[in-house]
Amino acid sequence: MNAAPASARNDKPAVVAAAMRVLADSGLPGLSMRRIADELDIQVSALYWHFPNKQALLAAVSAEIVGAGSAAGEMDAVARALRDRLLMFPDGAEIVSSSLALGLLELPARDDLATAAQAVGLDAAAAEVAADTVVHYVIGCTFHEQQRVHAAIVGAADASVDMTPAGIGTRPDGFEAGLAMVVAGVRAAAGAKK
Repeated sequence: MNAAPASARNDKPAVVAAAMRVLADSGLPGLSMRRIADELDIQVSALYWHFPNKQALLAAVSAEIVGAGSAAGEMDAVARALRDRLLMFPDGAEIVSSSLALGLLELPARDDLATAAQAVGLDAAAAEVAADTVVHYVIGCTFHEQQRVHAAIVGAADASVDMTPAGIGTRPDGFEAGLAMVVAGVRAAAGAKK
């Protein structure tokens, strides 16, 4: 019986775990195949045993970031839970956004948002639009928030720019205010359909 090839000694979960460690230490700019291989003490080529390319690995990282499930319930609660997951990881919103844009990630929160939108009275098609709108709002706001934090860390931001991690622009409650508007719009659309 032959021993497993060197490239198969680490399984997919081990590769993703190593990628998550590198992400935590270095953010997206430091998340290279070389750094992940070094973390595992293997050759870079061994990573391709499990993932055909870096984008496939980033999709697995994205799935880890968003988790297996979300906080089913009201739209605003699901949106907040998604934002919290994205904020747990450096550049989490950017990585997840890329995987979503390329169709490489199923987002559990999106299904929960569609269910919540149907619960307030939208039909299935309109609920899908509402879910996508909330997902894009949450990811976009969180991406900007994480970019501001990174800019502050590296000293790239003008001192007049509000770098408050929880805020959008100059309002620390900006995310919540915007989310309330989006959810109110969904509810209004549901009311107009009745």
